[in-house]
Amino acid sequence: MDLDDLSANSQDYLKIIWDLQEWDPSPVQPSALAKRVGVKLSTVSGAMNRLGAAGLVEHRPYGGVDLTSLGRQYAIRMVRRHRLMETFLVETLGYSWDEVHEEAESLEHAVSDRLVNRIDALLGHPDRDPHGDSIPAATGELPDRKDSIPLSQAPQGAFARVDRVSDEDPEMLRYLKSKQIQVGSLLRIAPQPPYSDAIVVELMEGTSGTSTGVELVFGPAAAERVRVCRVG
Repeated sequence: MDLDDLSANSQDYLKIIWDLQEWDPSPVQPSALAKRVGVKLSTVSGAMNRLGAAGLVEHRPYGGVDLTSLGRQYAIRMVRRHRLMETFLVETLGYSWDEVHEEAESLEHAVSDRLVNRIDALLGHPDRDPHGDSIPAATGELPDRKDSIPLSQAPQGAFARVDRVSDEDPEMLRYLKSKQIQVGSLLRIAPQPPYSDAIVVELMEGTSGTSTGVELVFGPAAAERVRVCRVG
């Protein structure tokens, strides 16, 4: 059995498990998969049983899901396809970062590894997609990257550079774009408003470190979807 022998749904489940564990390495709960895919919990349970029988996942009764070694190999190939297609759409066809996820979801099932490798070469072998996510090499190797933390964990008064933004919520991506926030943007974590769990950040000039006057307010959930690297 090869990756392309799997159904598109099975390919998606492997990729989503890997993607969720990239943000949180603990076993993935079936409820999280159901929410991400938009299906009933019973549908996820059936899919995990089939993938488990194929030797691609380990599903503990009443527990979480992990990829097996083979499942991880297949998942990384799907992640590579998806993120290179997103990068191709932005860099070559002029899409914006909030438009590419759904397009790549369709395209990744229609392209061969040969075509993906040609696209990779055409783009100059990028190691990150438009959202800052790592693009695996054709060998399955992942590029080295700096340690990052959720925006919610960045201390007040600190400077931080945007490292990754989750592509799950196109509305949030459009909001960030409207405020000129992108991967690489420099932020200052402003004091937290009293009696609030909101995270307030100020967009800074990339080179001078002076304020642009643009201020953003993140709720706790949104702040978890943005990862930053401390500066200084």
